[in-house]
Amino acid sequence: MKTSIKFLHWTPRILTIVATLFISIFALDAFEGDQSVWQHILGFLIHLIPTYIMTAILIVAWKWELVGGIIFATIGLITSPMVFMVNYNRNHNFWMDLGIIGLITFPFILIGVLFILSHISKKKSRKIASAV
Repeated sequence: MKTSIKFLHWTPRILTIVATLFISIFALDAFEGDQSVWQHILGFLIHLIPTYIMTAILIVAWKWELVGGIIFATIGLITSPMVFMVNYNRNHNFWMDLGIIGLITFPFILIGVLFILSHISKKKSRKIASAV
């Protein structure tokens, strides 16, 4: 496998794992307040729902890169305006809200594009290998 194909194969997978871990950090706010231990644990598990979803999508993308890439890019594109509007209504700072989108939703668009590029590059290399 060529270096560029290896790069395109592993980069979206590693970025997905890092992004999933980053999103998982937000679940830690479930431990605030004066609730029982079981209520904290239940809240934590509920806050981890995005992590479960991202893990499921990663499993799909690992097997079917094109499908996973389309799902990741779609999630990033659909959530960007929603994340922007929620944050803009809170702080009315356009540039800060673009930064928030850059941190939260842009990585998923990038991951989706990388999965799609990986699929395309592997398909091309298979065509070349079969033609030889």
